[in-house]
Amino acid sequence: MEKMKLGNTNIEISRIGLGTWAIGGGPAWGGDKDEEVCINTIRKCPELGINLIDTAPGYNFGNSERILGKALEKMNRKDIIIITKCGIVWERKGSLFNKVGDIQLYKNLSRESILEEIENSLKRMQTDYIDIYMTHWQAVEPYFTPISDTMKVLNELKASGKIRAIGAANVTVEHIEEYLKYGSLDIVQAKYSILDRAIEKDLIPICKENNITIQAYSPLEQGLLTGTLPRDYTPVGAQCNKKWFQKENMQKAMDMMDKWQELCKKYNCSIANLAISWILSQGKFINLLSGANTVAEIEQNVKSVQIKLSDEDIKYMRELAESIDK
Repeated sequence: MEKMKLGNTNIEISRIGLGTWAIGGGPAWGGDKDEEVCINTIRKCPELGINLIDTAPGYNFGNSERILGKALEKMNRKDIIIITKCGIVWERKGSLFNKVGDIQLYKNLSRESILEEIENSLKRMQTDYIDIYMTHWQAVEPYFTPISDTMKVLNELKASGKIRAIGAANVTVEHIEEYLKYGSLDIVQAKYSILDRAIEKDLIPICKENNITIQAYSPLEQGLLTGTLPRDYTPVGAQCNKKWFQKENMQKAMDMMDKWQELCKKYNCSIANLAISWILSQGKFINLLSGANTVAEIEQNVKSVQIKLSDEDIKYMRELAESIDK
């Protein structure tokens, strides 16, 4: 597994990390999974060269963190770089976010909320420190907290040893500029797939300029770019309101993947491998989160790192994606 430096730190992370968005289960996350299978998937990561695992309290109300904590019981903690997040709460008020079932989620990045959240995360994961602590969504009115205030408490947590690095997800260029005024920002997490290239216009340039690692999430568009869904597939959970799961768009994406078949033969790989490899080929500063619920899935995804797409094929795949996104 290829490794890379995290931002301006001396922390080494694998180019691919395990995303545990779905492992926590719940109605918005594709339903509950077999917990033992999920635990075994996490424990398989070091053997495959993966040392980076991403989670968040907001993934089924802490259940993803709890499952990771159970997996860590029989792992060497120093072998794992954990990302978890703050800013999405359900046991205290904040600015309205999503509602899952009967439970309302809120955005809150106040000092009081962060200090409460990190203690809950540490308990759920049964660890005494978090490698990368990331703001999950940015604060908005009516519970707006200036980034300067949020960074003050994050810097204090870093100085105390409870966190090792600071990250931010779902940010704008303006957010990043503000974070950098008050300390070190080492990683920015953003949605990036061959079908969603919006961050190439703004986030990627500012992150490259400031040596901030870009971490791409949803590179497989919540399963669409695995190439395994049937033409008459019915979206479930969070897929239902996504652009590329609208009927006409989904058919266009499937047409594109049909044209990838020759590349699959050329590189002896799957559709998913091509989609992941294309993201990694965009630059050494890019890290990628790959969701997996089983050992077989993570083993398959890891193969993507070994694929070295030619410049011509990288360009061809981009042109195909651009042609269906008009």
